[in-house]
Amino acid sequence: MRFAARIDVTHLPGVLDPQGATVERALPALGYDNVSDVSIAKTIRLVVDAPSEPSARSQVDEMCRRLLANPVIERYEIALTELDGVGAEQ
Repeated sequence: MRFAARIDVTHLPGVLDPQGATVERALPALGYDNVSDVSIAKTIRLVVDAPSEPSARSQVDEMCRRLLANPVIERYEIALTELDGVGAEQ
């Protein structure tokens, strides 16, 4: 079975987000005075072959813990979609 995985990686609460702060400070210069709490995150998309959804989730979770996210300052959420056919429907 093939699964499309989307991993959203964000900062843990209380961790500084300098990129988000920079964007938040710049937006008023562009006329957007009504924006606050800007946060910059990353999304990782991949396709994994696995015998079942729990197996795919376990593999993606391990990838996140070992490489894709820094558990000291980041948290992540995994969304899996089973793919029908050959393409990656992400």
